[in-house]
Amino acid sequence: MMLDRLAPALFVLLWSTGWIVAKYAAKHADPLTFLAGRHTLAAVAFLAVCLIARAKWPKSSTQIGHAILSGVFLHGLYLAGVWYAIGQGVPAGLSGIIAGLQPLLTAVVAPLFLGERLKPIQKLGLALGFAGILIAISPQLLDVFERGLVGLGFPVIINLVAMTSVTYGTLYQKRHLQEGDLFSIATLQFVGALIVTVPLALLLEDLRFDWTHEAVLAMGWSVFGLSMGAVGLLLYLIRRGQVSRAASLIYLMPPVVAIEAAILFSEPLTLPMIAGTVIVVAGVYMVNRKTQTETAG
Repeated sequence: MMLDRLAPALFVLLWSTGWIVAKYAAKHADPLTFLAGRHTLAAVAFLAVCLIARAKWPKSSTQIGHAILSGVFLHGLYLAGVWYAIGQGVPAGLSGIIAGLQPLLTAVVAPLFLGERLKPIQKLGLALGFAGILIAISPQLLDVFERGLVGLGFPVIINLVAMTSVTYGTLYQKRHLQEGDLFSIATLQFVGALIVTVPLALLLEDLRFDWTHEAVLAMGWSVFGLSMGAVGLLLYLIRRGQVSRAASLIYLMPPVVAIEAAILFSEPLTLPMIAGTVIVVAGVYMVNRKTQTETAG
């Protein structure tokens, strides 16, 4: 199918813009407040799609619970943790390394949860992808080590918890939500995200949103480009293949974000970034390429 071929590239392109949106949004809104608005609008938008498409809803309370709980981990805790950590000063380079741990953790845990087994070339690809990220953001990491991480211990821990959350959410999605309409599942998942985000925003923030054109545009893209476009593709990829393959696409995020930042913000593209990107692409290809047996099947 054409969508099978295009979905990974489209997912990477759309998901990577989340970092760009976060940079714009940080000037105009508190991070958790912004996320609460994003999740609310995404839930409403998906609900509208469900009504128009006459999507089928889960028939049992158990399946509804699975969908909501997966949203708690996949969107709620993950995005809240990452946005909070970055807002507290966790450097982008360090956050990128933490994000890069997700595919490795997924590959380690997937056999226990799902019985997935990676081929040796896929394991090599995962290791190669992580090495590529280390090379790509090595200048940022050196800067972090020189300046130290004084006062950032707790935000870094929150960032690690967020990475663990999205890993578990991905595995949970694959295990419990292999059937059912993706639109209705996505709607319920954003309800789960709200269960996390709204209380945290009320507890920790002043609910600031300045309603400028930039803030509204950032929110619009977050809802339609990220929450609907990228998340929809992620759910599709999880359902269609191994979660380790879907998770490996996370490796492409830091290099793609760097390229987008260079175009939009004139941030320099360093030689390590270029070399690391080539290695990352090679690693992701090794994880995701289908063998002749899989193609025939």
